[in-house]
Amino acid sequence: MKKKEFPPDFLWGGATAANQCEGAYDADGRGLSSVDVVPYGPDRMKVARGEMRMLACDEDHRYPSHEAIDMYHHYKEDIRLFAEMGFKCYRLSIAWTRILPHGDDDEPNEAGIAFYLSLLEECRRYQIEPLVTIDHFDTPIDLIERYGGWLDRRMIDAYLKYCRVLFTRFGHLVRYWITFNEINMLLHMSFMGAGIVFSPGENKEQVKYRAAHHELLASAKAVRLAHELMPDSMIGCMLAAGQFYPYTCDPKDIWDGLEKDRDNYFFIDVQARGAYPVWAWKRMERAGVVPDLEDGDLETLAAGAVDYIAFSYYASRCTTADPEVFAKHARPGNAVFRAVVNPHLKNTEWGWQIDPLGLRVTANTLYDRYQKPLFVVENGLGAVDRLEADDTVHDPYRIDYLRQHIEALRDAVCEDGIPVLGYTAWGCIDLVSASSGEMKKRYGMIYVDKDDSGQGTLRRIRKDSFYWYQKVIRSNGADLD
Repeated sequence: MKKKEFPPDFLWGGATAANQCEGAYDADGRGLSSVDVVPYGPDRMKVARGEMRMLACDEDHRYPSHEAIDMYHHYKEDIRLFAEMGFKCYRLSIAWTRILPHGDDDEPNEAGIAFYLSLLEECRRYQIEPLVTIDHFDTPIDLIERYGGWLDRRMIDAYLKYCRVLFTRFGHLVRYWITFNEINMLLHMSFMGAGIVFSPGENKEQVKYRAAHHELLASAKAVRLAHELMPDSMIGCMLAAGQFYPYTCDPKDIWDGLEKDRDNYFFIDVQARGAYPVWAWKRMERAGVVPDLEDGDLETLAAGAVDYIAFSYYASRCTTADPEVFAKHARPGNAVFRAVVNPHLKNTEWGWQIDPLGLRVTANTLYDRYQKPLFVVENGLGAVDRLEADDTVHDPYRIDYLRQHIEALRDAVCEDGIPVLGYTAWGCIDLVSASSGEMKKRYGMIYVDKDDSGQGTLRRIRKDSFYWYQKVIRSNGADLD
């Protein structure tokens, strides 16, 4: 490989999630899912974290994801635009309840099957490789009501039933799969990640690690099933990545950063290596939260190691063991990851710190840790975009962000020798933000005429970043100007 040149088969593309773009949340037999009941507004994080019980929609809250950008009825237009940009790969998720409305139905919903077959065939028509996330923050409400979400071991069988439908009906169209989106978010947003609502006085850590064990078993079994039904497939795991930097060189800060990184890598350690790391087991023992092991569990994990490591990267994080320093420099806003502000970095409009070199650091750390191919499946900038009177959107800030991060990734690939399968920018088209539930926080290279109040024509409009990314893909990452 020449210096500063991505591999010729590098998979350039974009990424979305069903619950943030499809809309049509109750159309054609689709059942209600956890992501459908997480509202926009001040209660959003309470529900997402499992601190506020909401298993149905009500009139006191708004749910922008119910219509989102209506990709359910616009997918052919959207995929045509992706092809125009030059996509080699499109990462999407399948809505569990569009396939199995109650989560474990004996027969799949054929209308849902037909929709995804058509969508995947449309990708193939343009020679776009689909990358499918099986579960993207998507627990069927019926299973939460019956089982309490992933706290219950019966979720494993329900998930495997769902996987079997996907693999048998779509396996001829999909080679790349991801078992769970950002699986480590279970520890931070337990309802979003595992359908868990905490009861008063409950040992939250016990609940989280018990649910984690069940998701890890389900992932391992899905890997084995995929390899059995689709021998040529590659099935990966995924984490919300980003290195924790110590705020100072105080050894206590160094240790605090290491421990927080371990929280992030806990799930991936198991999925990549097929076993719990020693430190995790000791930590769970000390906290009294060791998962309930049944005969064969450890063997299942050992036999279900993933083929590659997928990850999202938006920012690095910074931490300190000093509570006074933490209180003084805590990252503002309702952040998912507790962190302090890194004084060496600039912020986005939403307070996320921009750290392109952190992507290279993260890629190196992940490969050093697992020695498996990597796939950057989310990376992007959320910002307020302005639609001009002449139907243009000028977003140089997004181009700058993406350019710097792709340069850092190119260094990881070309100078450090890290094997990276591809890069799918989040979200290639405007969609509802997962963190804030709003439309005004836009990530796309395609503008969608829709606002936070639900008004708009849903017209698709190419931004300046659309044409810039088109050039990047055409040059295989060589031309980033």
